Amino acid sequence: MTIKTIVLDLDGTLLNDDKEISEKTKDILITAQEKGIRVVLASGRPVTGMLKYASQLKMDQYHGLLIAYNGSKVVDCQTSEVLFNQALTVSEGKAVLHHMKKFDVKVMIDKDDYLYVNDVYDCDINYRGEKFNIIQYEARGGNFKLCEKDDLEEFLDFRLNKILTAGDPEYLQANYKQMMAPFKDSLSCMFTADFYFEYTAHGIDKANALDTVFDLLGISGQKVIAFGDAPNDMSLLMYADIGVAMENAVAEVKKAADVVTLSNNDDGIVHVLEDFIG
Repeated sequence: MTIKTIVLDLDGTLLNDDKEISEKTKDILITAQEKGIRVVLASGRPVTGMLKYASQLKMDQYHGLLIAYNGSKVVDCQTSEVLFNQALTVSEGKAVLHHMKKFDVKVMIDKDDYLYVNDVYDCDINYRGEKFNIIQYEARGGNFKLCEKDDLEEFLDFRLNKILTAGDPEYLQANYKQMMAPFKDSLSCMFTADFYFEYTAHGIDKANALDTVFDLLGISGQKVIAFGDAPNDMSLLMYADIGVAMENAVAEVKKAADVVTLSNNDDGIVHVLEDFIG
């Protein structure tokens, strides 16, 4: 099979645990683009949290695409043109933010350069037996400055690409059905990590964004290989001609994949792409 598009999740897939792209992975993806294969990064991150990695892969030279916010925004790396954008309405955003007041979660929304939270000092969750500063983690990952707002619902007067909630994994697992109950038929609600539960507009996922943009660009039917590790990657793996789960992927993603490769720390992407690119 001749692959024409490579789609890659970021955290836990393209990036190792140090949040870096290995040199081997970088080299094979640049080589792929030189051979005419399009590279697409698809993440729950905002665009601002993806640009550094796109630059390292030279995607601005080859019309690489960024699928951000779990599929609610798509940007052309070369032109910075927004090819697709489907945000929550203000009323939908306010409804989610109001409902979240009932739960013990950290709620984060972003606009321009800022990540908005209720309290920058109420920042820790319990993760793998340790305190984890989740607000710092998200702000650094998205390249945001931080700003406090006492009431995010009252503050909101703009459309959001997503609403992010974070909490102890055990708490989220026990409460996510109640968290999503009012919105299960009107919004997309999903885990993107065991400590993240997110809300986007109805019908939004990574595969839908890719398919929509391919139609707009007139390149539908291209052979696609996709790599992922988390539940929000499943739509991509099922959409692709070859869906690849990382060894570190959750069980349901491995089950949905055509191939399971090595982990994100062991050049799992290279291990598969060598057969297609050399």
